[in-house]
Amino acid sequence: MNQIRNPLLQETLFDEEADDFAAPVSPLPRRVTPLEGIAYLLLVLGSGGFLASILGWIGGGWGSFLFVFGSLTAGGVLLPWARYGNTSPGVKNDRTFFRGISTRGITGWAAGVLLTGFYVVLYWRSDLLEGGIRLVDPLALVLTGEEAGKWFLYGFLYSLAVLLFGFRMILRWRGNPYQILRTFSVIFFQLGLAFLLPHLLALFEQPEFYFTYFWPLKTEYLWPSGFRWLASHPGGLGVFMAFWGLAMTFLATPVLTYFFGKRWYCSWVCGCGGLAETMGDPWRHLSNKSDAVWRIERISIYTILAVVTAGTAVLWINSAMEGGLLGTLSQGFAEWYGFLIGSLFAGVIGVGFYPLMGPRVWCRFGCPMAAILGLLQVKASRFRIETNGGQCMSCGNCSTYCEMGIDVRSYAQKGDPILRASCVGCGLCSSVCPRGVLRLGGRK
Repeated sequence: MNQIRNPLLQETLFDEEADDFAAPVSPLPRRVTPLEGIAYLLLVLGSGGFLASILGWIGGGWGSFLFVFGSLTAGGVLLPWARYGNTSPGVKNDRTFFRGISTRGITGWAAGVLLTGFYVVLYWRSDLLEGGIRLVDPLALVLTGEEAGKWFLYGFLYSLAVLLFGFRMILRWRGNPYQILRTFSVIFFQLGLAFLLPHLLALFEQPEFYFTYFWPLKTEYLWPSGFRWLASHPGGLGVFMAFWGLAMTFLATPVLTYFFGKRWYCSWVCGCGGLAETMGDPWRHLSNKSDAVWRIERISIYTILAVVTAGTAVLWINSAMEGGLLGTLSQGFAEWYGFLIGSLFAGVIGVGFYPLMGPRVWCRFGCPMAAILGLLQVKASRFRIETNGGQCMSCGNCSTYCEMGIDVRSYAQKGDPILRASCVGCGLCSSVCPRGVLRLGGRK
């Protein structure tokens, strides 16, 4: 096999034509640069410090907080900078299929087990995280005036992940303005409206409200108990929040989806999508593209939407009848839904399975908000991805990197527009196309 040694990349490049397009051998091991070594050291120090806090080996306070999360932040910034900072803008998918962590290797399974285990502990054994919760007390006291709870810790870690992996995403795709803008967007909405603002509202004794979530994703905002809880707060802000949720669900959602498709929410605003697009970026190619899985996807996501819609209607009827329909069973339904869908599906499976099934498991198979947006996108939206079949060379990059499991190539080969309910308009298919076959546009 002909091999060309590139001294700058320390990798092996292959002459495919000379080898009659045979499968390449494994590339040469890539050397870790000094800057990468420093980044790894900082990440190990930060991760070790967080584990030590959970085990009770180090206490709380600003010193411990700054050491742990300062190390993680510095390492999380230095590592992508070392890998992409001195490279030219453009698609960076080198070695994706040669690394275990991105191809369901041992390290990939280990990452999946670690993420899944964290969510299991968070939901059902949060007492084991007490030391980690105390670690973020200094920040919680500033933002909320109270000590941290498990959800403050989770929100902080979630937002930090979106921020750091968002920086990586921007460096990796910095040759594409669309990817840069939407990455900045999900960072802003997660850090500002989904983390800082709700806790600042709590500091001023207002409802801890998430303006980027609404029914049917945030079901309780339209359930009788949640709606009344918001409206009962003095000062009028709670009433505004209650009607904000109504307006976003029944007015803004159809209007924005008509003009922009479901991408306005799933790829630019939603926190679930924000984590998938940033932290989940290394695993986007792992989504299954088979027709069988597509059938399962449609059955699953619309079943959950039907359950949410019917459950919400029944809860309001039961409330109007003062419990005459279900009695206390309505509380049982809320708890059942919260456990199976909110915790097990959206959390444990939805994020824990990133390294095994790709980053959009929840968005693809479970999210009722994505289901509604998808129906509107197909039936009543101007958004579509246009294709130029005459230029398609069937390389398959578009299908490979579609995190929603769409076989984009099959559409491109025929020159058909891609108008699928599951498409979140992330634009990665267009970004990795070597011939400009795909274009995010609208119906004429």
